[in-house]
Amino acid sequence: MDIVLLAKAAVMGIVEGLTEFLPVSSTGHLILAGSLLGFDDDKAKVFDIAIQTGAIFAVIMVYWQKIRSTLLGLTNDKEAQRFAVNVFIAFVPAIILGLLFGKAIKAHLFTPVVVASTFIIGGFVILWAERRQLKNPTSVRIHSVEAMAPRDALKVGLAQCLAMIPGTSRSGATIIGGMLMGLSRKAATDFSFYLGIPTLIGAGVYSLYKERALLSLADVPLFAVGLVFSFISAWLCIRWLLAYIATHSFVGFAYYRIVFGFVVLATAWSGVVVWAA
Repeated sequence: MDIVLLAKAAVMGIVEGLTEFLPVSSTGHLILAGSLLGFDDDKAKVFDIAIQTGAIFAVIMVYWQKIRSTLLGLTNDKEAQRFAVNVFIAFVPAIILGLLFGKAIKAHLFTPVVVASTFIIGGFVILWAERRQLKNPTSVRIHSVEAMAPRDALKVGLAQCLAMIPGTSRSGATIIGGMLMGLSRKAATDFSFYLGIPTLIGAGVYSLYKERALLSLADVPLFAVGLVFSFISAWLCIRWLLAYIATHSFVGFAYYRIVFGFVVLATAWSGVVVWAA
């Protein structure tokens, strides 16, 4: 296996792990990073989705006690049953809309300019959501994932579908969408992590199965490197984020999105950087 290719896989894994659970769009960053590295062919697109599984293993590790207690309580614990049903309800819209529109979206919207534009729009949405919650703290009615009703889960699940547009951010859509619907910042972040488990594992397995003709045993080291680096960087990022949101808002991420989006647009239009389609 080419050492340079493995190095690119490691970089992409780090990018995935660091951005998957922040409201900055991992898909958007992977598209941009892949464009810069020349790692953007059809196999690379499958790789980008598959290595999300590494990031999900990090979530499972961090939240293992809650996940374990839920699984053990599925037969006799009503709270565990309600929580599991809520995650399933939130997961369903992504399945339906992904199957209906996923192919068309990948064909037409997976471009650096689209990513940059949604970076900027998403940044302003985050600023609006944070300002709204600051001015009206009584709008927060749900302070833990256990207090969510099925309708709350469905709303968050519908918000997650906005992340089908690259650059939107799955975490950003679910966290900010949850905050706009009355969840506290902590509850929205926790539920985003839990919802990511079936969503990202499902997307990874489906992508690998659908594009299996592109892959061979020779690709195992490439995917293994991406998964390992994705797992390590995601684990570090999740632990940092949980501590960060205890005393900070998401405003900093909003400004990052806006500035970064304008930088990508400016370099694309000026020709300083030739972003691949």
